[in-house]
Amino acid sequence: MSDSTKERMLKAGLSMLLRHGYNDLGIQAVLKETGTPKGSFYHHFASKEDFALQVVERYMVEVHDGLDQTLGDRSLPPLDRVRKFFESTRDKYHDDGYLGCMLGGLGQELSGVSPVFQEKIEECLSAIASRIADCMEQAQARGDLPPDADPRHMANLVVNCWEGAALRSRLWRDPAPLNAMLDFYFSAVAAVPKSRSDPAAAQH
Repeated sequence: MSDSTKERMLKAGLSMLLRHGYNDLGIQAVLKETGTPKGSFYHHFASKEDFALQVVERYMVEVHDGLDQTLGDRSLPPLDRVRKFFESTRDKYHDDGYLGCMLGGLGQELSGVSPVFQEKIEECLSAIASRIADCMEQAQARGDLPPDADPRHMANLVVNCWEGAALRSRLWRDPAPLNAMLDFYFSAVAAVPKSRSDPAAAQH
């Protein structure tokens, strides 16, 4: 079977997992959606679990592409690049009909019952946080964050806050929770004194 057949099924899986979650995702529905025979599915995937895990991998390709485009934009300061990533993600949620984050959705559905998915989702979220932390470290190096700040902690915090806001956004079918979260987080970051030894900061 061709790679294009597998890609069609993975692409269908992206939207179907977002809409229905794992438990309500049927293999037959995927085959019907893509117009492929049952043998094609088991040629490429060992099981429904294997299929869903590969869909998550496919989802992460898109996430890393988004991180490359935004965090790699050297025309912007590092913290603006981080915000741009989340704003771009917010816009994608809009295009998807506010179905939210696949990682967050699957994590809530399966983390308590499937160690395999619990480990996979945590691995993916940690990978995102790690890349954001690298950008946070660049911000710290140029003096945009205090020297005693912990970029890794700050990156994990913004990812955690985002996932909660993404859930509320899905419930409301509205970007307001995402926008409020970004405004709050980056306003708080901007309000932190950059250096206690900075004479200009001491005058205010």
